Amino acid sequence: MALPGQASGDFTESSSALRIMYVGIRNTAGAKLTTDAFVQTNPPALPTTNVTETLPSAPKRGVLGGSVCFTRPDAGNGMVGGPADAGAGIVPLGVFINDAAGNAYENTPGPASGQGPYMSGQGTYGNRLYETSIVAGTGVGNALTYAVGDSLYASVNGYLTNLAIDDNTVGGAADAIVIGVLKIAPDSVHAEMVYDQRI
Repeated sequence: MALPGQASGDFTESSSALRIMYVGIRNTAGAKLTTDAFVQTNPPALPTTNVTETLPSAPKRGVLGGSVCFTRPDAGNGMVGGPADAGAGIVPLGVFINDAAGNAYENTPGPASGQGPYMSGQGTYGNRLYETSIVAGTGVGNALTYAVGDSLYASVNGYLTNLAIDDNTVGGAADAIVIGVLKIAPDSVHAEMVYDQRI
């Protein structure tokens, strides 16, 4: 069953992979972007991983809208950014609203302000940026399947996944932080995953 409502381009013509359906908190408190938030490669950790967002041969650099926002104490007090090697204090906060570097022919508030607004505090979202293959542990490279009710975590790439073992936290699966609960799984009808956020 398709989502209710209409949109030309099946909601895929936005410059962000994140579609806000029911808003939580648009958060910029303590959201000063790290330097690498503007220059990281995509995918940042595992270039062989497969994500649904079409990444061209020279992918856009910097954190992407729809990717997970992490605290980054390694870069300083009050800093946020994309994934870093799992370490103390690197914890997911929510999901970035826009690409940090901005887009051609649009305002570029990220570079201008150095802030990375992200969604926190619940809400319902559609997201076209998520892992489609296993990125850690047994079966690396095997295709992922998603089902309604799955818990969603932040992968080592900073994209959503339903595998706790792929979670980018110090304790791995044992300490995995649930970011959301999947309501509509991506398939041939839905170009995005729809989930209720939990952080």
